[in-house]
Amino acid sequence: MECPHLTTSVCIVPDSAVFPNGCPSSWCCSVCRSNKSPWVCLTCSSVHCGRYVNGHAKKHYEDAQAPLNNHKRPERQEKERTQHTVCMDCSSYSTYCYRCDDFVVNDTKLCLVQKVREHLQNLENSAFSAERHRKRKFLENASINKKLIKVNGSTTSVCSTGLRNLGNTCFMNAILQSLSNIQQFCCYFKELPAVELRNGKTAGRRTYHTRSQGDVNVSLVEEFRKTLCALWQGSQTAFSPESLFYVVWKIMPNFRGYQQQDAHEFMRYLLDHLHLELQGDLDGSSHSVLSQANTSRSPSSKCCINGASTVVTSVFGGILQNEVNCLICGTESRKFDPFLDLSLDIPSQFRNKRCKNQENGPTCTLRDCLRSFTDLEELDETELYTCPKCKKKQKSTKKFWIQKLPKVLCLHLKRFHWTAYLRNKVDTYVDFPLRGLDMKCFLLETYLCE
Repeated sequence: MECPHLTTSVCIVPDSAVFPNGCPSSWCCSVCRSNKSPWVCLTCSSVHCGRYVNGHAKKHYEDAQAPLNNHKRPERQEKERTQHTVCMDCSSYSTYCYRCDDFVVNDTKLCLVQKVREHLQNLENSAFSAERHRKRKFLENASINKKLIKVNGSTTSVCSTGLRNLGNTCFMNAILQSLSNIQQFCCYFKELPAVELRNGKTAGRRTYHTRSQGDVNVSLVEEFRKTLCALWQGSQTAFSPESLFYVVWKIMPNFRGYQQQDAHEFMRYLLDHLHLELQGDLDGSSHSVLSQANTSRSPSSKCCINGASTVVTSVFGGILQNEVNCLICGTESRKFDPFLDLSLDIPSQFRNKRCKNQENGPTCTLRDCLRSFTDLEELDETELYTCPKCKKKQKSTKKFWIQKLPKVLCLHLKRFHWTAYLRNKVDTYVDFPLRGLDMKCFLLETYLCE
């Protein structure tokens, strides 16, 4: 709407001296010090928070409307009552009048609103450039303490862009940040051409999805690629993965909504569907991921890693050897199972040790969990093995060996323990090495000799 109060309310001159320091989008409220939704008064340049935070911008206007002294002339009274009524959102640069209770589209004769808007934009760009320069100098000059990792002898910077929480989506953000810092996996997607170029067509294709769109031809690979590129561009401090989350809702219905979800389960479904869609790209067929998503699958089901090899299987794919021995006749049965990650139980003798320095027994280590996973165990009555020689279920033992290690080994700790009627959280502290995990004792000798 066109506001009649701009002439009396917009009084500030675009000058850095009258504004706070730093990015306008991160200015703090002068009352509660919140930096969420800052609004600047176009009369006195004071900064307050918006009505959806603590509402101090509106209170600033209401305080200005308090009854004035009776000795003031009516025209002066009216002029002062129309001041402090117009504010500008420091993030979107939209202008709002509290007396009109609406957003403003017009300007003063001297175009003061537009000048303030341009000045705030220049402050934002200058602060952003200074921050990028500071980060660049930090990466160039820092030595051991700088955020760098070495991969195959080369040094590369760790991703520093954050992911916004869309409402209990920390399970997804944690997995995305972890996957984005696996160099071989991340680089594959970053170097993929856009979906329009891969399919040889550009007409009629949306390059950005939102939850309000009803498009069924969504591409998980494409949105995953865009997310990784955004995380590594370094042009922003935080990125909103809304477009990817929309595709997740489409393809994986069990993750719809804003409830808390299991990060490990999400990772398995994500890698599974990326693998399926990449297989469709490799064989040239139009592989329907949506049709795969509607099939019922239990959370503990293994990811599908059959068919043509993709970057998912080449990076995360390993092979387990499952040995079962009949205790009656001694027949040994071997089975090879592909895996993308290993789920490890926390040994029962450590389940009461909740912190590292607790004195009741030794500290649980990752090797203890691996050893528990691969140790020889006797199957109980509910898991009796049908011996091919005895032709009936017999007492037997089982042991896992890792027949082939993946390039990147994903290990998942089972933090819940089931009793007869309850599920209990296992808070045991587990010590693990940041580098140099020795897996030799868990591998087959034939694999070690290769």
